[in-house]
Amino acid sequence: MPTLLVVQHQADCPAALFGPWLAEGGLELDVRRVDDPTTVLPPLEGYAGVLVLGGSPGATDDGVAPWLPAVRALVREAAERGLPTLGICLGHQLAAVALGGAVARNPNGQTVGVTPVGWTDEAAGDPLFAAVVAARPEAVAVHWNNDVVTTLPAGAVVLARTPGGEVQAARLAPTVWGVQLHPEADRPVVAAWAASDAATHAARGLDQTALLDAVEGAHAQLAATWRVLAEGFARLVRTAPVPGDGRREAPLSEAS
Repeated sequence: MPTLLVVQHQADCPAALFGPWLAEGGLELDVRRVDDPTTVLPPLEGYAGVLVLGGSPGATDDGVAPWLPAVRALVREAAERGLPTLGICLGHQLAAVALGGAVARNPNGQTVGVTPVGWTDEAAGDPLFAAVVAARPEAVAVHWNNDVVTTLPAGAVVLARTPGGEVQAARLAPTVWGVQLHPEADRPVVAAWAASDAATHAARGLDQTALLDAVEGAHAQLAATWRVLAEGFARLVRTAPVPGDGRREAPLSEAS
């Protein structure tokens, strides 16, 4: 069974819905919690793909999250090897920076809740997203982000934009994709993020109960849409050539 390396940054940002969908797609998931100082980030020999999940640090907050340089290096290596790679939220931002792009605070402010997906014309011909567009031409997604990709890597292709115009999904390299949205999230996952932002949202007058109710109310639509993405990504991973079958592992501090 092909093995997918899953980079998880913190406890409240798991693979969630995406994990079972990828397993049903025929993948074995090797989840590494990189915020744990004892975690080992392995070389990519033997892995058929990479999934980098979300998290609260910024993509260049190396002082706060000292494992980030190693994750960015991992994404660059995966791109060089041609391994299918998907970044979600922070993972998307890390991949963009790793490949030559830039990330900054969204000048329009934090994006939260259920948001329409603005597919571009290029999405319909994308190797990963074409099936999603065909199945769900009018999709919605969960967002919960302060930062956005402001400069894409050279050669990147925008696949979706938010109503505010921010990059929502992109092919960042021939085998690397990033989504600012959260295809993995359901109400329990989002509720943990809402708890962390409770004071800020209260000051802004945001109704968190309404936000969470909207996520729950859209659950069937969200699952129907983003299961297609997981299935498509699993298919790409299953058919990708595996660089080798070695599993020599090195601590994060030794990663280049």
